[in-house]
Amino acid sequence: MTNNKLQVKKLYSLTSEKKKYSFSLPLKHSIRIGKREYEVKLKSDEKFGTYILWKNRKYPVEIVRSRQNKYEILFNDISYTFTVETPFSLQRMKVLNSKMGKAEKEDIKAPMPGKIIDVLVREGSSVLRGEPVVILEAMKMQNEILSPVNGVVTKVVARVNTNVMKDDLLVEIKL
Repeated sequence: MTNNKLQVKKLYSLTSEKKKYSFSLPLKHSIRIGKREYEVKLKSDEKFGTYILWKNRKYPVEIVRSRQNKYEILFNDISYTFTVETPFSLQRMKVLNSKMGKAEKEDIKAPMPGKIIDVLVREGSSVLRGEPVVILEAMKMQNEILSPVNGVVTKVVARVNTNVMKDDLLVEIKL
């Protein structure tokens, strides 16, 4: 019997400024800067919490927020936001971004039939890409419907405690 699992050997990290960094799996305990390689260790103890040990110095690290593949961490008291992407999801993102550049507005539609549990935005409010706009319950699970773009909410069609079908308009955002 063969194993049909997708074997990913390389992942990419995209910063909020859209800088791309690649890393191979399994992760090594070293980093390369220029031509030199440095040993890096991720450690945790009661006194210091979680930290990275590099060149015999401790750098505190804390995961502040994580949602799906998006992370916000505090590293040495500086906040960093990034996503972790597979080669396939990175290519998909490029295709979607190339198509989005031509639109003036973005319609957020229901990805599946369900019941609106909460509407988290109002007309006129600003939203950031990846920010939840609606909570949709489907098959007894609450799903955050996220904004795919930065913009201003121009129309809110979704109403709490109403049922929607797949592809029903929930929110409209002006870019």
